[in-house]
Amino acid sequence: MTRKALVRRMAGLGQFHWFFGNLYEAAVDVPRLLADAAPNREPGLLTAGSPLRYYGPAAPVALAATTAALTSNWREGGDRRAVVAAAAGTATALALTAHLVRAVNLRLLRGGAPLTEAQLTDLGRHWHRANAVRLAALAVAMGALRRSAPLGPAGQEWRNGSGIHQ
Repeated sequence: MTRKALVRRMAGLGQFHWFFGNLYEAAVDVPRLLADAAPNREPGLLTAGSPLRYYGPAAPVALAATTAALTSNWREGGDRRAVVAAAAGTATALALTAHLVRAVNLRLLRGGAPLTEAQLTDLGRHWHRANAVRLAALAVAMGALRRSAPLGPAGQEWRNGSGIHQ
């Protein structure tokens, strides 16, 4: 496998991890889990139960690989519309992640005064709505990333399915 194909594979795996991690968080209602666990856990961003513990190590690699893959695809004559769509989807998902961390996760992870049931409901609703948009942006990014690879040996290796599935 070429270096470029490896970078494309890492980018695809990073997007895959990000998408399915957020899908899992939605399925188990992470905001409610964090709120319910608050009395029994130490406050902090890196304590048990914090999503940062499993996204922190993977996020820089995924973002760097995605940036490198899209840059390479652009320079090598890949589908430029797909490159732009993948970049926009990734940037949108990243912006929504930053917003949710500041607006929801920090309030639930740092501790402090307990939140009322109404506050928890509002935070959960806000998180789930923004997460749904983030998942849509990631789905666009994943599909566009795959389509953006240039035709030729390195790009074809990615496009024919060996980028994620092997």
